[in-house]
Amino acid sequence: MTSPSPAARRSRGRPAVPLDRILATALQLVDEEGAEALSMRSLAQRLESGTATLYRHFGNRATLVTQVIDRVFGEIELDSRALAELSWDEACQAVARAMFDTLGRHRKVAPLLIEQTPTGPNAMALRERCLAVLLDGGLPPSVAARAYATLARYVLGFAIQLAGAGDGAEQERASARFHELPEGEFPATRAVADSLPVPLADEFAFGLDLIVAGLRQRHAR
Repeated sequence: MTSPSPAARRSRGRPAVPLDRILATALQLVDEEGAEALSMRSLAQRLESGTATLYRHFGNRATLVTQVIDRVFGEIELDSRALAELSWDEACQAVARAMFDTLGRHRKVAPLLIEQTPTGPNAMALRERCLAVLLDGGLPPSVAARAYATLARYVLGFAIQLAGAGDGAEQERASARFHELPEGEFPATRAVADSLPVPLADEFAFGLDLIVAGLRQRHAR
């Protein structure tokens, strides 16, 4: 009995799934269920396919995560020409805010960035553009590298908190609690109670200003 040809055997299997659809579905899975829910099996179930379909594109979960992360980096809106026209400190602000805004649209994806350093083509292009501006601004290579790394880690740290950020009602409850504290025991907290809790976006902007101001002062020396 003649064995079926490879083409015939493939035709009986599940149809191939386009890579773009796989990555879009993987990101949707993370957005809805969290980074820990992303596995080859769970993704295959979402796609109504088999894990063998995924292994045609990814050798393992780590490779899948790399491409999901890079898909997110591809959503970061930064015009290379406009970025090149900014001063190096303005560019730092622009890159950090753009990264934070994008991660804010995918509030559960940040834990994936803890697993590995982004090295996909979109992430590499963003790093290259930012480092080029820093170097053109006169920062030594070692300082430019550390400046970008610090900004990226700072953004990631705040992005991780986005998934657990409370709603308006939670903010109001916390504010009421600060105002109810006994002034004799917590005079300092009561003195700033009108400003507590600080909204996460405000914390991010304030800290970013401090980081860039510190880099600016170091560079001036």
